[in-house]
Amino acid sequence: MSKAQVIHKLGPPEVMHWQDWAVPDPAPGEVRLRHTAIGVNFADTYHRGGISHPWKVDEPPVVIGFEGVGVVEGVGDGVTEFRTGDRVAYGIPPLGSYAEVRNYPADKLLHMPEGLDDKQVAALLMKGMTAHYLLHRTYAVKPGDTILVHAAAGGMGLILCQWAKALGATVVGTVSTPEKAEVARTAGCHYPVVRSEQSFVDVVREVTDGEGCAVVYEAIGKDTLQDSLDCLRLMGVCAAYGHVSGPPDPVDIIQDLGRRGSLFITRPAIMHYVAKRTDLEWTARDLFKAIGDGILNANINYEYPLRDAVQAHKAIESGNTLGATVLIP
Repeated sequence: MSKAQVIHKLGPPEVMHWQDWAVPDPAPGEVRLRHTAIGVNFADTYHRGGISHPWKVDEPPVVIGFEGVGVVEGVGDGVTEFRTGDRVAYGIPPLGSYAEVRNYPADKLLHMPEGLDDKQVAALLMKGMTAHYLLHRTYAVKPGDTILVHAAAGGMGLILCQWAKALGATVVGTVSTPEKAEVARTAGCHYPVVRSEQSFVDVVREVTDGEGCAVVYEAIGKDTLQDSLDCLRLMGVCAAYGHVSGPPDPVDIIQDLGRRGSLFITRPAIMHYVAKRTDLEWTARDLFKAIGDGILNANINYEYPLRDAVQAHKAIESGNTLGATVLIP
């Protein structure tokens, strides 16, 4: 019998219980895999607490988590592209990665390239695919662009900073402490801004000679959205992909977007950008290459045994973590 972090009632970190978890034979179209590393995302805390962000959580008992790397132990009927022993990875639902063993749909599973580290991929896959569509599709960042990245020292922010710098962008990033400012700077953020000490709007305007930035990657929400809009150049893009401070106030199309300069605002979500198998494979291929080329590093600063997932969640909810967190079965 394998074990998992099972939730019987949605709520705070303590609702996760390390216990036996039966995994049936894989159904048609599924792969059974044994995890070697599991990614932890802030969205996991929403799912654990009952917030459907952005995916619906099944009724308890349930196992959360949507990012993992492992080895195939068996395949269901109709699965031809995977076989026992394959190294595989995934970064989108269905939920259930906080487990030693699970079944997963073959049409959403990815082959792991040789030479890539399991922990790096587990910590990077979902966030890296998110960074790919944000930087290449939501707004295609070009050399010479100035961009604003919120929470630049978080797991997602560090990836955006690294990749955007490699694309030739000038990166302004917000952080909560001077320590995090240095972490962001090391990752490629040219102008880290401690929000309690300095106005990021003023910094963006200074860096761009008053023009404003091309795009804001908005991950904070309520506390920053209106100021983020003030940072944009004419016809700039606000990609509001997260809201750790809470959902932002409603945006007035005329006052908030029209008056500020024909701005665009979007709530991009990964399930739409990788809904097609071809898009999923393209996104993962570019990401795996960026990892292999050394452009991206997961900056894994925290490793917890899977049995200690409660402590991992307490840590990331404290707001004091730097870089990525992984769980090891």
